[in-house]
Amino acid sequence: ARFLPEGPPSIWYQGRDAQAWVNIQTSPTADRGAILVRPWDTGELIRFDMPGRPGFLLPTDDPNRLFVGMGKQVGTFDLEPTDLAPRINKQLLHDAVVMYEANLRQGTFKTKTRAEVAASTKKMYRQKGTGNARAGSRRSGLRRGGGHIFAKRPRDFGYRLPRKSMQLATRMAVAAKLRDNQIVVIDDLALSAIKTREMAAILKAVKCDGDKSVLVTTAKHDENVYKSARNIAGVTVSPVSDLNALLVLKPRRVLVTKAALEQMKQQAKKSKEE
Repeated sequence: ARFLPEGPPSIWYQGRDAQAWVNIQTSPTADRGAILVRPWDTGELIRFDMPGRPGFLLPTDDPNRLFVGMGKQVGTFDLEPTDLAPRINKQLLHDAVVMYEANLRQGTFKTKTRAEVAASTKKMYRQKGTGNARAGSRRSGLRRGGGHIFAKRPRDFGYRLPRKSMQLATRMAVAAKLRDNQIVVIDDLALSAIKTREMAAILKAVKCDGDKSVLVTTAKHDENVYKSARNIAGVTVSPVSDLNALLVLKPRRVLVTKAALEQMKQQAKKSKEE
């Protein structure tokens, strides 16, 4: 969508036979989520309903495949960083991030000791009289091709912090993003079908397409949203129940639904009561 000072607002219309910028005319039912579109070439007035999300994004069932990305502010959500965490403890965030990254390590490396290297056990040369340093086996870690003196073995780097510490770190990470104005709240995010184009249009409408990485957070797992966004570079989708400090802090921007943010607020309130 574009809003020009010298003219009415317009949207990009892509039809079967043509594509062009068209003017938007507000209908009497605009508050219920409807717009009237008059293409410049035909002049025919077309009505499109937008149930549930007036003035935001609409993938319609129209065969002409009209996409509307208005990106307008439809309301406010009252939430302070202190509602999620009383303060932001950088040391706890650091400990949580280190733990999650350590748990991601595979630890499948292995090198051979001198006992595992394939080589002759014969003494290389006599003990005395050659002028060289004494040497016995070719498998020695001092020689090229020998075994490693402190050989690496497969190991598990994983460990866990206390459960309440990890939960608090996650809320602190969200509070830090909120404090730094890196959270974008969307009224609703419900796609009728799996369409990457529609998800990309949403990110563009809320001005998250220019960021290198975006985390899309929903109240619960939505297969349409997940599959529509998984092929977009730098975009990660996660429900509130799967969030952690590393997942929240890693992306540049967080796109969260109103229901998901309300769920975070309720979880923080419940933890304070405990």
